Amino acid sequence: MASDTPESLMALCTDFCLRNLDGTLGYLLDKETLRLHPDIFLPSEICDRLVNEYVELVNAACNFEPHESFFSLFSDPRSTRLTRIHLREDLVQDQDLEAIRKQDLVELYLTNCEKLSAKSLQTLRSFSHTLVSLSLFGCTNIFYEEENPGGCEDEYLVNPTCQVLVKDFTFEGFSRLRFLNLGRMIDWVPVESLLRPLNSLAALDLSGIQTSDAAFLTQWKDSLVSLVLYNMDLSDDHIRVIVQLHKLRHLDISRDRLSSYYKFKLTREVLSLFVQKLGNLMSLDISGHMILENCSISKMEEEAGQTSIEPSKSSIIPFRALKRPLQFLGLFENSLCRLTHIPAYKVSGDKNEEQVLNAIEAYTEHRPEITSRAINLLFDIARIERCNQLLRALKLVITALKCHKYDRNIQVTGSAALFYLTNSEYRSEQSVKLRRQVIQVVLNGMESYQEVTVQRNCCLTLCNFSIPEELEFQYRRVNELLLSILNPTRQDESIQRIAVHLCNALVCQVDNDHKEAVGKMGFVVTMLKLIQKKLLDKICDQVMEFSWSALWNITDETPDNCEMFLNFNGMKLFLDCLKEFPEKQELHRNMLGLLGNVAEVKELRPQLMTSQFISVFRSFEPILRLLPQGISPVSQHWATWALYNLVSVYPDKYCPLLIKEGGLPLLRDIIKMATARQETKEMARKVIEHCSNFKEENMDTSR
Repeated sequence: MASDTPESLMALCTDFCLRNLDGTLGYLLDKETLRLHPDIFLPSEICDRLVNEYVELVNAACNFEPHESFFSLFSDPRSTRLTRIHLREDLVQDQDLEAIRKQDLVELYLTNCEKLSAKSLQTLRSFSHTLVSLSLFGCTNIFYEEENPGGCEDEYLVNPTCQVLVKDFTFEGFSRLRFLNLGRMIDWVPVESLLRPLNSLAALDLSGIQTSDAAFLTQWKDSLVSLVLYNMDLSDDHIRVIVQLHKLRHLDISRDRLSSYYKFKLTREVLSLFVQKLGNLMSLDISGHMILENCSISKMEEEAGQTSIEPSKSSIIPFRALKRPLQFLGLFENSLCRLTHIPAYKVSGDKNEEQVLNAIEAYTEHRPEITSRAINLLFDIARIERCNQLLRALKLVITALKCHKYDRNIQVTGSAALFYLTNSEYRSEQSVKLRRQVIQVVLNGMESYQEVTVQRNCCLTLCNFSIPEELEFQYRRVNELLLSILNPTRQDESIQRIAVHLCNALVCQVDNDHKEAVGKMGFVVTMLKLIQKKLLDKICDQVMEFSWSALWNITDETPDNCEMFLNFNGMKLFLDCLKEFPEKQELHRNMLGLLGNVAEVKELRPQLMTSQFISVFRSFEPILRLLPQGISPVSQHWATWALYNLVSVYPDKYCPLLIKEGGLPLLRDIIKMATARQETKEMARKVIEHCSNFKEENMDTSR
């Protein structure tokens, strides 16, 4: 069972301050620029948390508005201290880094910050004397500067502002830098000259960068402990260089199997070289590689004995020479993952749930293309089998969806997986806190990704929750999203059906304040538009029935919504539906239940008794069906009220009809019914009395 422990006081205070910057930490200068209050002094632990949590809120909480001058709060190191910050996506611009240039940063992670230009390279120099860890992963424009600002406007150019590559920047002066990530940079960045000034690199990530000559890596053969060359097109020359890096503990030469064609093929000899030459190796990732020759033991040996991680029993022959099992072995989309005896404590692959979860965990941050395929495998496991590590699976999918909210593949596969991971089979294992996290990430997906498959998956996932109880903490937001989905111009019937069902459930069993608020959002009007569209198409389906049911629920004891129904031609649609679909009993029940709510509003009753409305009732059968329904006293009351109005205003026409169709016994039953309202019973007595008087007045006494 997941923990329902409350958030820490630090987390709550951080969140509150970030949502109320003007009034807690800072004040507005010139009505737009944030400044820290002069009497506030914050240590690095709090400053780092504020910045990192701010980035998280901007990227993951769609209802959080970023502040343009947020980073100016940390411009003065005498009152604020930043040391370790992680910034990502388009949130960060050149002026933001410039605002904190006086800080002594030790760790700066910039991930996919595509708005950063060469101006930020100069700002990085401000941190050169303190930086130990730096990531520029996916910051593809940071090595560009404008050659001729304003003088080039061709929208078809790759760089519309006439940007040119900066070639004179190096890491000269970054004497303390030990960890550097340049993954997903553009190919023509001069990596070798860029890195040459760094004397003691311990970790280097060159994911996606192509370099034919890797000899420059040997300058760190006595210091490099981690090397990532994901999606680099390798050659035998690269391998000869890699095996000289004898201090390596982590080596990643994995690739995306579905990207471009790679000539290099892994061989048994290469794997043997890694084991022989890299004696300190604890982690190796060879995911996506095709193995050129057989590296595994025979099938008979495979099946003998219990599963083991001991190198001496390894199914992968070159790994039998390992001194100890690896801490991690990446084999995702590599045939070796299906072997039995793999000498590693943790393996990423596609053989089973454990391997798939390891893959999602390892690749989420920087490899969405791999992560989406791993989540798709998890989706199949949750759908077909049973997920044994539910809490871990849920948390990993939530993290991936937060991290890549604009990646279509992640959003599609992630939202689909959530549907199966939150169904009733797993419910008892999930805490309130975790289920709320799922709801948040689902709503984020609906809000930021207007795509049919994602929206359908998200709506289906919401159906796994107790509605309205579990959605009440996001009540307004979820209603707004569903109403936007229900725009009648949308043609996807399945989404409409699910969204109307959710809307109906959301306005059932909630207080009147909630109903009135949702009505003002356009709920009543949206449902009427859906009904109107179905009428035009002459279709009575679940969308039509759910829409009337939703109107029935939202008008219950809410006069404003009842009035809105009448003001937007609700009565005309009511009559048109009765005429078009005379045999649809469930539809009639919902429609008449709605009118029962309207009838309870004394001021609106005259609008119900129009001649057009009365002319429809050639038979009392639709109304009489509501009389025995003790479970629905509102409908029962309306039906009784409608009969009373008809027999009292038009006794000659409707008293005989009511007697003929057996209405009087039903009314007598209401009077005896314990669950019926007192005012309903009184109305029933009056109807019986009218009919009795009519019979007496019209009795033949001529004999």
